[in-house]
Amino acid sequence: MSSGARAAAQSCEVAPLATLETLDTGDAAVAAILRRVAKLRGRDIPILVLGKTGTGKEWLARAIHHDSPRRHAPFVALNCASLPDTLIEAELFGYEDGAFTGAKKRGSVGKIVQADGGTLFLDEIGDMPLAQQVRLMRVLQERTVVPLGGTRAIPVDLRIVCATHRNLREMIEAGTFREDLYYRINGLVVTLPALRERSDLATLVERMLALQPDGERLPRRVSDEVLERFAQCRWPGNLRQLANVLRTASIMAEGAQQIELEDLPEDFLQDCEASPVNVRAQAHGALPDNVNGNGGNGRDKPAAEPANASPARMEEWQTTLIAQTLARLDGNVSAAARELGLARNTVYRYLRRGNTTH
Repeated sequence: MSSGARAAAQSCEVAPLATLETLDTGDAAVAAILRRVAKLRGRDIPILVLGKTGTGKEWLARAIHHDSPRRHAPFVALNCASLPDTLIEAELFGYEDGAFTGAKKRGSVGKIVQADGGTLFLDEIGDMPLAQQVRLMRVLQERTVVPLGGTRAIPVDLRIVCATHRNLREMIEAGTFREDLYYRINGLVVTLPALRERSDLATLVERMLALQPDGERLPRRVSDEVLERFAQCRWPGNLRQLANVLRTASIMAEGAQQIELEDLPEDFLQDCEASPVNVRAQAHGALPDNVNGNGGNGRDKPAAEPANASPARMEEWQTTLIAQTLARLDGNVSAAARELGLARNTVYRYLRRGNTTH
């Protein structure tokens, strides 16, 4: 791989969308979160960001910092799940010279002091050991920190944003997360949706590809067939997985005008679901009227497909759903595709497969 391609790939993966405005890519749920967060500009109210791994929790934290009066001060991030229990305390609170075996001479400034004046982002705070939870609680309460091996309390002025994919309320019940800390960090709680639940996939793809450096021969768009396949995927790795797929595909398609299906990683194609039913609609319980039985013009309505249906039964149900949606919309393929959240090619393909006419 050329150095230019490698740099482009890295930028596609890690370059954050730094403002609340640029994070608004058209999904209604995300837009609602951004509006709520924006109301706290300039207010040092702690924010707790929930969501599955890879949904963009750090991107949101960086945008919160950027759009605040603290934007010119440091943004300091610590992933509590990435360090052994024995190192989290030293990384977070710092230590004095000789505080423990192997400590650096002259000690080390911890993340809390590094974030003084700015924002401290604690990712995966649900993985923080109980002992450190107690110390963090004291810091948030007193706004001072005492490094390991030290005696002098250092005053700090910071805003805290925390994130986790865990259910902290369940952890409180299990005794693995402190209730007093929970109520210190959740001034405002927001939950980022999984990628498969979002309606702005095409815009996200466009934005991620646009992050590639100018002057490189890497494509800035994907074909309709690729976007259709993306819309069918479960995306268990969410935005992080999308960024990695685009990174690899861009390199495979270097010199071409757009990314094609053959440029996509093989393991991704194997893992990607072929189901044409809009998983975002399923996740929100918003299947079309002819499935839920809440509308239509009196035609027979298929029942919602059970989760454990056989592939043959699922195929039959999907084809029937598409056919009845077309019948209700007088054969308008574009309108049916929009309602079902599909590409038009998918509608045509299932029509051919089911020998259905419209």
